[in-house]
Amino acid sequence: MASDLLSIGASGARAARSALDVAAHNIANAATGGYVRRGIRLEEVSAGGGAGRVGDISLAGVRATGITRSVDAFRAAEARRTSSDSARAQAEVDGLRNVESALEQSGMFDAVVEFEASLQRLESDPVDPSLRAAALAGAERLAGTFNIAAGSLQAASDNLRFEAQGGVAEVNLFASELARINVRLTRVGPDTSEQASLFDQRDRLLGELAERADITAQIDPLGLATVRIGGAGGDVLVANDVASAVAMNTAGDGTISFTLGGSALALNGGSLAGKALALQEAANASTRLDALADDIASAVNAVQAGGVALDGSPGQPLFAGSGAAGISVALLSGDELATVPGGAVAGSRDGSNLAVMRAALANGVSGGGAASRANSLIFDISATVSAREITAEALETIADSAHLALVEFTGVDLEEEAAALVRYQQAFQASGRVMQVASEIFDTIIGIG
Repeated sequence: MASDLLSIGASGARAARSALDVAAHNIANAATGGYVRRGIRLEEVSAGGGAGRVGDISLAGVRATGITRSVDAFRAAEARRTSSDSARAQAEVDGLRNVESALEQSGMFDAVVEFEASLQRLESDPVDPSLRAAALAGAERLAGTFNIAAGSLQAASDNLRFEAQGGVAEVNLFASELARINVRLTRVGPDTSEQASLFDQRDRLLGELAERADITAQIDPLGLATVRIGGAGGDVLVANDVASAVAMNTAGDGTISFTLGGSALALNGGSLAGKALALQEAANASTRLDALADDIASAVNAVQAGGVALDGSPGQPLFAGSGAAGISVALLSGDELATVPGGAVAGSRDGSNLAVMRAALANGVSGGGAASRANSLIFDISATVSAREITAEALETIADSAHLALVEFTGVDLEEEAAALVRYQQAFQASGRVMQVASEIFDTIIGIG
């Protein structure tokens, strides 16, 4: 009896000490990112009555059988899904803001308006050298702003591609690490502290992957993760100890696409998808910018060809080059501006050809005015940014809610752990008292004998 009581007390003390260790471990890791609260599994130890004692009451105490984690597969999957959507939206917004800034800060709209205004002022006195010089300077400023806008757009696109390439490298790194985690999980004992730590690492890697691409993860009974990328029906990125490689391809217009193991990969979530969407908008803006620059140059040069310069010579193209990055002013002097219609004598004060040029800029640039199209290009990008910002804010709120729900279930509550410390401390002390009573009983029995 006393020996049974002693072993029961000892088992209770060991179990309480293990529980104290777990509570202390939780408190120590309360601020550790990705840490999931630990628990301890306790089981009753049963004992047979032994020979000649069949039917006796035989009790043997308690034992700690393993470490548990406070996990919820649904909450974890939902947190990954919503974070992937939020990361996609935020990456797209960040990229579009740079595109918007590239167009707005170039001063393109103001340059178009100022060039038209300089032509209007010259029309009042076509032979004035200062007005001719101002009109030529306006053309140079217009070409320069197109160059700046194109260069800024290119820089924004280059930055997006650089970041996307870095994201691809991170996806491949995380996938490789996840495959290694899978291997290690096959070699650890169940319900051990090492296994719990590997599970934490696995879940952190899945979270990192979800922020960069839309993934789905299936966890087998051993805790090994099989990951598909590109949605639930996507290709397998990680299976057991094998991780496939994601690659990025850049098209001629600067947009990007992805492949997995050489096969096309369609991403709908994560920052990589967001950057790809932003690059599509940047390519569209660049195409519209090039078209506007070419149409302005074509319209102005056509009017120049129909008129004569101040010295009576045939008008020459005002603009050279193609596209927003290549447009430049070809004339060397304001005297070469064809302000009068063809056939006029040198030094004519007839400015009717300027009126034709202004009309071409105001109404005849591929069905729209130059200033109107410049303003429309900037406005469309700004409107797109505003719409995407609203979407991003909504998705961020949803992702935060999902993350909070997960943390409430898996995170460490210091008040609960403090209460657990008191409870297990009392259990340890009570088990110690049980052993003390058992010792006293045993001494008494010996003394009687």
